[in-house]
Amino acid sequence: MTNKSFDLTIENKIAHIVLNRPDKRNALAADFWEELPKAVRDIDDNAKARVIVISSTGPIFCAGIDISMLAGGVVDGHDKNHPTYGAAFLDKVKYLQDTFSSLEQCRIPVLAAIQGGCYGAGVDMVTAADMRYCTVDAFFTITEIDVGMTADVGTFPRILNHLPEGIARELAYTGRKMDAAEAKGHGLVNTVYKDQDGMLVGVMDIAKMIASKSPLAVMGCKKSITYGRDHNTEDALDQIAIWNASFLNPAEMMEAMQARAQKRPGDFKDLPKIGKKG
Repeated sequence: MTNKSFDLTIENKIAHIVLNRPDKRNALAADFWEELPKAVRDIDDNAKARVIVISSTGPIFCAGIDISMLAGGVVDGHDKNHPTYGAAFLDKVKYLQDTFSSLEQCRIPVLAAIQGGCYGAGVDMVTAADMRYCTVDAFFTITEIDVGMTADVGTFPRILNHLPEGIARELAYTGRKMDAAEAKGHGLVNTVYKDQDGMLVGVMDIAKMIASKSPLAVMGCKKSITYGRDHNTEDALDQIAIWNASFLNPAEMMEAMQARAQKRPGDFKDLPKIGKKG
């Protein structure tokens, strides 16, 4: 599949999605919102990789939504006075939200590697990833306030999982930039790297470590961590107990222990293809 808004390669069980519009500061144009969830779900559904890495090109990671999408209004073909404008607007926003929800919903981890500026919808995207890494010159800004709107594609429900409420409110109300050091201090990013080349090496090393583990166990971790984040402790304990009762695989456990003892890579089964038999 050829994509207009990003390049996609899959090597060594790692899918690498690279935003490829540096001349447009990697602003997210109309093609992106359709292509990304299709690509992510194809990778996941067909077990094509065990990890997804999202990175970018040029000095800016992502300038947010492409303003060309807003030129005729958020909802094409509907004047604000049209009686169905509200319903059409809701459908459009749900469509945009689904793009980044695909990252959170897929069975495999998603790692974001961020250099330079991460604006608006770029923040929506990286907060839907499992982990975030950035360069020392990176910064994050919720720019929707500067164009008179409330961020609605995913920032608020997700950024509160990573930042103190007061800091999230300050960023949202002011549109100010949060630099790499502050983001690291609050836990929004895992590691800050000197430059993009070093960051990509480091992130790929982490991706390789994840890809070397049992995909079923990694899936269980992702599901359980996300569930635990969104539910109380008692419910989360029930969920992980039921998960292991249903999915714990003695053969995978034995292979993991033998591989560790023999100091060799584990030979683990890929996740089953979704909706496929056999």
